[in-house]
Order: sequence, then C-alpha cells, then structure tokens
Amino acid sequence: MGKLRSDFWGTNFKIYDSKPPYDGAKASSSRSSRRFGSRRISPQVSSGNYEVGQVSYKYNLLKSRGPRRMNCTLECPSAQETWENSLKTKFRRPLGPTTLRNKAPRWHEQLQCWCLNFHGRVTVASVKNFQLVTAAGPSDPTSNVDEETVLLQFGKVDDDIFTMDYRQPLSAFQAFAISLSSFGNKLACE
Repeated sequence: MGKLRSDFWGTNFKIYDSKPPYDGAKASSSRSSRRFGSRRISPQVSSGNYEVGQVSYKYNLLKSRGPRRMNCTLECPSAQETWENSLKTKFRRPLGPTTLRNKAPRWHEQLQCWCLNFHGRVTVASVKNFQLVTAAGPSDPTSNVDEETVLLQFGKVDDDIFTMDYRQPLSAFQAFAISLSSFGNKLACE
C-alpha cells in the first residue's frame, strides 16, 4: 500500500504510495526504498515508491508550552476522481500540491487549556489531537475550500482508542498516514 518515513528528529515525515499519483510520476530513488530486495511480491502490485506527501512539525527547541504546529503538503486527486473511477482511470494529471496546516486552538480561561471544537467526536485531551485546514497562500487566492473547513481531524476517544474523520481532497491512505505521524517520537518538539 504505502510507507511513512521519518527523519532522525521525528519532525519531518514523507508519505510514499505504491501507486503513482498521476501519469508520468517518477518513483523515488532513495536508498531507504532499496534497503530490502526489490523482488515483486505480486505482478498486480507496483514495486515503486512514489512520494505523495510530506508532514512537518515545527521545532520547539525552547520547550515552550503550547500545541504542536504542523504543515502538510500533499499530491491530492481531483475532486471529480472518486475511488472507484480512479481504479479505472488510465490518465491522471498532476494538479499541484495541496498545503494543509493545523487549526490553531484557542486558550480556554476557565479550563486553563488549549481547546478545539471537535463537535463531540473527540472526548479526551491529548497532544495528538489535531484538525487540519487548508493553508491560504498567495499562490491560490481563489481556493474553493474555506480556510476554516476542517479536512482532517484526529483525536483521542479513550485509552488507546482514537478517531479520524477526513474529507476530499484527501484520500483514506493520506489521512491515515498523517494521523500515524502524530504517534512518532518528536525529539525536537517535546
């Protein structure tokens, strides 16, 4: 299916997919993808590693209190392309990267903590809880997604139980990989 790789500090993650995100995409040629034998397991499964996204967490070298900050850059399929027809599609074109950032929480004076509105889907406070929204940039002033529309939310429900909600343009694989990155040890962030 795919891979999630981290750097030594645990602040930068790369998401690799076994399927190319668009026609003409070049497989990654990093040493880590050649660590094991390149023998194909199945003729139907591609043996390539195509980089489809990056997740980065901001350094916190001063150990200041506050929520983690994260940014994601992803190659997302077009809004018209669904899971079913993407299996049948012969031609897919690169649409350009989609940039996401975590939604900034607000300080709650009564509770004395940082809070986000998960609309009842998250019930336990955790450093791993986050919501991702599109990062409005000068290069895309006519974005059709509102800056405060949550595209991915991930949070703790109980001990060792988490919930993940996502919407287009993210795929289930991309949403799951981003959520898994929150479990990595982040030496420079904590």
